[in-house]
Amino acid sequence: MSLAIRIKQLHVPKCKGEKIIKVEFRGVSHTKLLEDTGEEVIVINERYDWPVARPVDGVEVLTIELFVRSRLFADKLLGTYGVVLQRVVRDSRVSVNDCLVDDSNRPIPVNIHFDLLYTAPDEASLSFAGSQAYGMFEDDQQMLINIEQNIANLERTLADQSQRQQETASGSHDRKRRSTSEKAATLEKPERKKSSTFKTVRNLIRLGKQRPPKDTNTTDDEENALLPESGRNSRQSECESTPMSRACSQTSLDSNADSQASVSIAERGRKTTRIKTDLKSRVQSVLKAQDFQVCLTIIEARQLAGLNMDPVVCIQVGDQRKYTSVKESTNCPYYNEYFVFDFHMPAIMLFDKIITLSVMHSRKLLRSGTLVGSFKIDVKTVYDAQDHQFYHKWALLTDPDDIAGGPKGYLKCDISVIGKGDSVKVPPKSEKDEDDIEANLLLPDGVPIDRQRARYIVKIYRADGLPKMNSSIMANVKKAFTGEVNDLVDPYVQVSFAGLMGKTSVKKHSYAPVWNEQLVFTEMFPPLCQRIKIQLRDNDPVKPTVIGTHFIDLKQIANDGEKGFLPTYGPAFIHLYGSTRDYSLIDELSSLNSGLGEGVSYRARVLIAIRTEITDQVDFVPTEVELEPTVPINEASYGKNEEFFLFTSILDASMLEKRLGDKPVYFEISIGNAGNAIDGHNQSAKMESWGNEEDSDELESVSVDSGSWLSTTSPTKPMTHDKLHYFMPYWDNKPCMHVRSVWPDYRRRMYNSNIIGKIAEKLEEGLNEVHALMDADNSEMEQRLKQVLDELSAGCNKYVTISKASTSGPGTGKTKLDKEHLKLCQREMEQIATGSRNLRALVTKSSFKERYKTSLTYLAKTKLLVDDPQHALPDVFLWIISGGKRQAYHRIQARDIIYSIVDEESGRDCGKVQTMFYKLPGKKGQGPSGWAIQAKLEIYLWMGVLKHKKYFVDGIPKGYELSQELRNAERPRALPPCIVHYNEKHIFQLRANIYQARSLIGSDASGLSDPFARIIAGEFSKTTQVIDETLSPTWDELLIFEEILVYGDGEEIQKDPPAIIIEIFDQDKVGKSEFIGRAIAKPQVKLRYEQYAKPRFPAALEWFDITRGTDRAGELLAAFELLELPSDDSPPLPDIPMCKERPMYKDTDPKDMGPILPVPRGIRPTLSRYRIEVLFWGLRDLKRIHLLTVDKPRVDIECASHILNSSIIQNAKKNPNFAMPVKFLDLDLPEQELYRPPLTIRVVDCRSFGRYTLVGTHTINSIQKYTYTPITKRDKDAEERKKSLNHLRALDTNVELQTTPNHFSMPNDIRERSPLLPKDMNFASLSTYGTDIRPDRNKKELKKRKHSIEEDMEDEEGSRDWWTKYFASVEEMINESKEAKRLNQESTSMLLAAEENAQLMDKSPNETKRRFGFKTTANASKFVSRISPKSVRKRVKRKTALCKVYPTELEQRHEFSGFKEWLHSFELYRGKKTGDETEDDSRIVGLFKGAIKVYKWPLPKDVEDHTIMGFDPQYGFFQGLPSNDPIRVLVRVYIVKANDLHPMDLNGKADPYILLHLGSKRISDKENYISKQLNPVFGKCFEVEATFPQDSLLTVQIFDWDLVGSDDMVGETKIDLENRFYSRHRATCGLPSKYEESGYNSWRDAMKPTQILAKLCKDGKVDVPTYGDGEVRIGRYTFNLQTEDFDFYTTKDVEEHMALAVLHRWREFPRIGCDLIPEHIETRPLYNPDKPGIEQGKIEMWVDMFPMDMPLPGPPLDISPRKPKSYELRVIIWNTDDVILEDDAFFTGEKMSDIYVKGWLKGPEDCQCTDIHYRSLTGEGNFNWRFIYPFDYMVAEQKIVISRKESLFSWDETECKIPARLELQVWDADHFSADDFLGAITLDLNRFPRGAKSSKLCTLEMLKSDCVPMVNIFKQKRVKGWWPFFVKKDNEDLELTGKVEAEFHLLTKDEAEKNPVGYGRGEPDALEKPNRPDASFMWFLNPLKSIRYIIWHNYKWKILKLLIILAVAIIILLFVYAVPGYTVKKMMGA
Repeated sequence: MSLAIRIKQLHVPKCKGEKIIKVEFRGVSHTKLLEDTGEEVIVINERYDWPVARPVDGVEVLTIELFVRSRLFADKLLGTYGVVLQRVVRDSRVSVNDCLVDDSNRPIPVNIHFDLLYTAPDEASLSFAGSQAYGMFEDDQQMLINIEQNIANLERTLADQSQRQQETASGSHDRKRRSTSEKAATLEKPERKKSSTFKTVRNLIRLGKQRPPKDTNTTDDEENALLPESGRNSRQSECESTPMSRACSQTSLDSNADSQASVSIAERGRKTTRIKTDLKSRVQSVLKAQDFQVCLTIIEARQLAGLNMDPVVCIQVGDQRKYTSVKESTNCPYYNEYFVFDFHMPAIMLFDKIITLSVMHSRKLLRSGTLVGSFKIDVKTVYDAQDHQFYHKWALLTDPDDIAGGPKGYLKCDISVIGKGDSVKVPPKSEKDEDDIEANLLLPDGVPIDRQRARYIVKIYRADGLPKMNSSIMANVKKAFTGEVNDLVDPYVQVSFAGLMGKTSVKKHSYAPVWNEQLVFTEMFPPLCQRIKIQLRDNDPVKPTVIGTHFIDLKQIANDGEKGFLPTYGPAFIHLYGSTRDYSLIDELSSLNSGLGEGVSYRARVLIAIRTEITDQVDFVPTEVELEPTVPINEASYGKNEEFFLFTSILDASMLEKRLGDKPVYFEISIGNAGNAIDGHNQSAKMESWGNEEDSDELESVSVDSGSWLSTTSPTKPMTHDKLHYFMPYWDNKPCMHVRSVWPDYRRRMYNSNIIGKIAEKLEEGLNEVHALMDADNSEMEQRLKQVLDELSAGCNKYVTISKASTSGPGTGKTKLDKEHLKLCQREMEQIATGSRNLRALVTKSSFKERYKTSLTYLAKTKLLVDDPQHALPDVFLWIISGGKRQAYHRIQARDIIYSIVDEESGRDCGKVQTMFYKLPGKKGQGPSGWAIQAKLEIYLWMGVLKHKKYFVDGIPKGYELSQELRNAERPRALPPCIVHYNEKHIFQLRANIYQARSLIGSDASGLSDPFARIIAGEFSKTTQVIDETLSPTWDELLIFEEILVYGDGEEIQKDPPAIIIEIFDQDKVGKSEFIGRAIAKPQVKLRYEQYAKPRFPAALEWFDITRGTDRAGELLAAFELLELPSDDSPPLPDIPMCKERPMYKDTDPKDMGPILPVPRGIRPTLSRYRIEVLFWGLRDLKRIHLLTVDKPRVDIECASHILNSSIIQNAKKNPNFAMPVKFLDLDLPEQELYRPPLTIRVVDCRSFGRYTLVGTHTINSIQKYTYTPITKRDKDAEERKKSLNHLRALDTNVELQTTPNHFSMPNDIRERSPLLPKDMNFASLSTYGTDIRPDRNKKELKKRKHSIEEDMEDEEGSRDWWTKYFASVEEMINESKEAKRLNQESTSMLLAAEENAQLMDKSPNETKRRFGFKTTANASKFVSRISPKSVRKRVKRKTALCKVYPTELEQRHEFSGFKEWLHSFELYRGKKTGDETEDDSRIVGLFKGAIKVYKWPLPKDVEDHTIMGFDPQYGFFQGLPSNDPIRVLVRVYIVKANDLHPMDLNGKADPYILLHLGSKRISDKENYISKQLNPVFGKCFEVEATFPQDSLLTVQIFDWDLVGSDDMVGETKIDLENRFYSRHRATCGLPSKYEESGYNSWRDAMKPTQILAKLCKDGKVDVPTYGDGEVRIGRYTFNLQTEDFDFYTTKDVEEHMALAVLHRWREFPRIGCDLIPEHIETRPLYNPDKPGIEQGKIEMWVDMFPMDMPLPGPPLDISPRKPKSYELRVIIWNTDDVILEDDAFFTGEKMSDIYVKGWLKGPEDCQCTDIHYRSLTGEGNFNWRFIYPFDYMVAEQKIVISRKESLFSWDETECKIPARLELQVWDADHFSADDFLGAITLDLNRFPRGAKSSKLCTLEMLKSDCVPMVNIFKQKRVKGWWPFFVKKDNEDLELTGKVEAEFHLLTKDEAEKNPVGYGRGEPDALEKPNRPDASFMWFLNPLKSIRYIIWHNYKWKILKLLIILAVAIIILLFVYAVPGYTVKKMMGA
């Protein structure tokens, strides 16, 4: 198939120069040079063809351009012509004769005549093979290149058409400019003017419009063919004959939708409002700057790649860097250093920061260190982890430049992110736990261990719709001089990911840049960085500015499940939002462009794609981001463009802000740039230069703004009745706006989100109802939960059906992510459907809470699926415009208003009237300026594709006149109405019953308010009376609005009545009233013909939430009735109640207000008699008021206008407690809990002359918490019957366990939920008093525990101290929490098993009995005895007494209920609530201590209940309480240690010391500060005498000592000692686990256990205990105890032991029993007032209190820190073997090494070396050399303690602790160069492999396998053997480099002094010299030996041969020399 054009001729008026004609289609152009013949008519007669791979679309455009050629300058564009190909596609052939247009869209006298021919595609083959241009590509690629090769040109040419239509052409064009109605004609002028000023919004895929031809000879067919059409916008046949109107002209677009939820407060029932408001506050809290701390502990590194390095760790968070100390000569350095990074910024910014941990070779003086390996993770991943932390995890180090190198080592660290209010939880991990690196890698859940390298490719194709980013002044100057016009933006895209950042190239001067580039990031997969940040920026030379920002969360574009997929995205447009589009030098909203806040305007859209490739290539690894070109894509293949129609009608506009009332205002709606009348579209200069031929004569110049939209209402001046609230006088004519725009059609994405969103919304509402029923303990809760689960299951099934039926068709996304996301949604929803169906069957009363929790997980899962990661349509913005400026806006997600024929797929607001509040943009919209509503609209919104346009009318409220436009609604091209005229109206009377409010915000300096309510109904408003000084006003007022006019159908009004707004204000004497909050309500509607009768009338009172901005500001109890005024024959309205007497409030003038009507009797609540009983205990910490101290305070309790006064405290300084503690008040309260009024506690200071000053107030919103419902005898009997019934039913299947001494108890939650005990269940919680015994379930674990607790603590009895107990207790706590975690995992499976059995139980009891194997009672008892801990007793015996180590404060432990069982603390507030948390905290002016009980009076006579102290409630609730007279107490504060303190000094450390405050007493321990420690061990006891109540608050502070300047506070913790002292839990002195009179566990309480028990019995009015054989009887209750525990005690002590055992089980005692505080250590967080809510560390401590009027206790415990024990380690290096030979011999070249061994224990400072074994030829070395290492060791912590000055300038020594590791290394000595490192071994002295007996048996397997026994030198004392030396190769394998025979001997300091030895081979106890070979010497020091052992030894035979040869030669020479003479002699006869 192909498209062809034959250009016949051109008619050009005289114009010098050569001409060039250019014809372009789909980015492929043909050009022809036309010679200058001097003739006006140029005959061309040329044909050009375009072979096409896919059918030509009707909206595509062919462009013809005519240039005049210039030799020197750029060719000048004469004119342009654009042909939309719709008619060509239909008729195959079209002939055109028309004139070109210039760049201003004006016709020019240049005519062109051409024919177009289109060959339709052959069905069999859609590809075109013959074209050379496309021959090299496959069909798919051909499609990709088709449009995108030059998409910019296509965009430019098409975009101009809209803008050009604003000018009038001439002649025939004027004839065509007729409008459909008079109204349209009147609107045209201003619109034309506007569009000429601002140009127009431009098209993405332009829909061209031809102007009618000038040529009168053109045939009718041709004329019809060239009638204005706009592709899909083309009109139907009815429209073709109509004169041109704006409905038929063309649209412009640009887009974008960020994935933020727009937060409208559409009144959709109160639940939805609350949900939305919560969401809004959550969004804003993320954007608000907050304090954060990123805390890291670098513990140690292992297996670092490299030889003998000096490693240092660099920690980088964002741009901040910190370094550890340098550890020398080690591959496994130990640091244990703590770092804190402080940030004050919005969470969204912090979460993008990258944490980088890099290990480097030590940095030298002048050069930076070389990188060994690094690890990256983003802050968000850490924050998303459990408890916001990774604890004791190993970070796998990799080198980014060396992919193939594998891991470069492991770094053990803790990372946590702490925000305000986050508590730091330290997981249970023992230092003694074996380090399993692989199992504890630093990876989030679900991330595999073996991560691979991956390439993340981000492709950026193009962008459009960009705003101006520069001033146009300079551009205008430039245009005046050069004639050039440039776009005022230079865009580029910047992508940030995983700490890397890449940029595209900059496209100069382009509003529609085309990049076609890709950025390649290389990072590990899965990455530990969650978000990709994409920013479109403007390349400003001074400071690049951000145009828009978008974040892509990798979790949303990938899935790690079995059927998961790698991160993938698009190709899809991302829509960017930010500040308004008009350019100004100072942009107040610029932060919105960076993603900080809700964008208030559309900015641009960018077409991107993301792809992930797992790479196996090793050859290249770029560390930087690569920028590469990429192939353009064919957008049409991913999403077809559709025209969307957006319609809105404003039914009511009221509550306009006062400042908007002066000038006319109008409303504007826009989607993308479409509809944006002020600053939407920027005309691109490039388009002008390219596109003039495109709009030739056939294009009509119509104002583009009036083309495809009427996006604004007509300007109207607001009106007002009271000059407070302004409204728009729309009345019966409701203005409408509409926008038609073209977008890629991805409706299916929105439909999918909408279905799931509706399921989630319904589920959330249902679960909220279930929660409310659960709180009220309503029996219907199970039924309701089943119903909710049924609905969920049905909804999920319906979703699956709908989504599977619509996997193809229009609007379906075609990207990979679309398909995968849909599959994921279907899978998840199917699972949820099945899960909820199964869960429904399992809902029982016992398991209800668990099932409810599971349902919440379904809700969370569903919510995760709602948002589609890829955008479909941009968000819709509605603005109110006044004085030409944008004033306030509202933003709506397109998916909320999209229409679908399937109801579930439609947006929740589509075709519905909603209440919409406009807000100020940016920061103005937050805080006090954003509290006021700018405008309130009742608005109707509808959006859908053009073919669905007929449905937009369906939802408009009925009662309107059916105008011509509404009749023509079915025609896609027909104009929608610009007004809807209503002819049906109803007149109502509104009755607003305002009863009361509660929990209002304090707005006066006193902390109270003078509130009044203003009710706004449409255009009217009325005000209640002012009630002075209260936060809980009861107005009890009926306000009547006489005539409220509502347009529309009566039944629809009844279904969806207009919203009523209630605003609460605080009246001020001076200035205007201050806003407190706002509530939205819907009235009950009664139409004229209806009766005012039950059930609907009278309306019930209802609580409405009052909000102020994002904060809750209270609740309003009110009812609203909208009653239609009756006609003659209809029922009359109900009577109005009589006026009530006006209460005379101060400042209220009676003349100002009319009569006050009370709330009618049928509406106000019914009352009953109640009694409020109050315990007035005392007041604490009262601050000064008006600079005067509070001396004589009184407390007033106010409830429902009744006041109960306390007695006056005569002198608050001396005794701040009340003399008469208990008072009561009888009053009438509503029976319905819902209507009960709040309770206000008010403290006043009674000053001289009868003056009263308010000190502070506290409001209790719901007295339900303090309400007591008595249990009568009848209730109790019914309960007992029910229990016994259940008991009998369970008897067949369950085993009842008797209360034995160590009674078996399952964990509480399991016991409650599980009626059965599965046969094979592992019982883990078998508890005995004083010990914790478990069955031998896992021998290995038991063995390990024995090792850790028993062996490590194997001290002699005499050497045990308190620290022995402490370390054993910490170990026990760790084991318990591990056990609890394991149990928790098992409990779910046990629960399921139990439930299965529960179901079987009803069917066949016998069968179940058989399953458990209990046929008889005997069997059952055997079972009990089997699981009884007696059987295990003898196996495990704990030698150390334990105490409880609590990881939290005692107050946080639920078993102690915060020590508030009868004494509560109420904070008193004063001053204005601002919304700023730090300021609001300073509003607290003191505490009121007391208690409140509310109950019906009189109580029933048969009450079978008791008070908290165990007494009869008939005589009052507060009997039996201790006296509140002052009491003197001895307080002992034990401070054990502090952990993870915040660094305070520049060196990253602190010098902490303790400071205590108790009342006026202050104790400082400054002189005993601990130098440079963040984990100091204090071990201090502070003793102080205190008097309660004055000295009741203990403050423990830790300060940082500074040599110069004042000391800084690290943090503090506050403890209320009084609450503890008076608590029933007896928090004065903890009960030890065992009773001992001496030793480390000696009894420290003043009272013995028997005395304590006797006192408890006496206080509870029960008989004193009697002690028998193995049992203790108290009254009728018997405690059975096991006597074996006490056998070995003296008879005298047995009773004490038994009493202590009973005290530990005191909670079992009926009526007065409770948990008593055991001996404990609590861990309290430290806070600094300068950084509120952020932990600065933790402190371990406990407090003992002893009343001074009792016998005083013994001396305080000694918990001073243990002194380290001094040891000496003697290491003898005997021999080495198989050491690798490194050198070549000097003369001989043979391999040899000069071996020596060095080792150290503490570090380089105690490094020792052997002598050198020279010239080892076999790797054997003989040394007999002794190393001596003295060191100090902490046995319990297994650490060596080193005290040293850190530097020359250090003031004092610093103590640090390192593991006991001996480092041995073997080296090759070199004389003229650095020595060569050969190998090393690190031996942990607590646990290292036993040495091999011989060199042959010594292998690397010793280090790897577990079969080699481990040795602890502290137990073994002496060890000898062979150990291997090794190095770690690059591929992570270990290589054996030698073996060493060594002997280790450990002695204590005393033993070492008694048996001294010499260093090396020195005296005393000298070692004999090694028997080294004679060849071992240093050659240049021993020349003779060198000759003998080197030369002679190696060259002996050569020398001998040489000597023989020399001798023979000499002989021969002598012979030759002597022969002649001798011969002559002979001859001469001599």
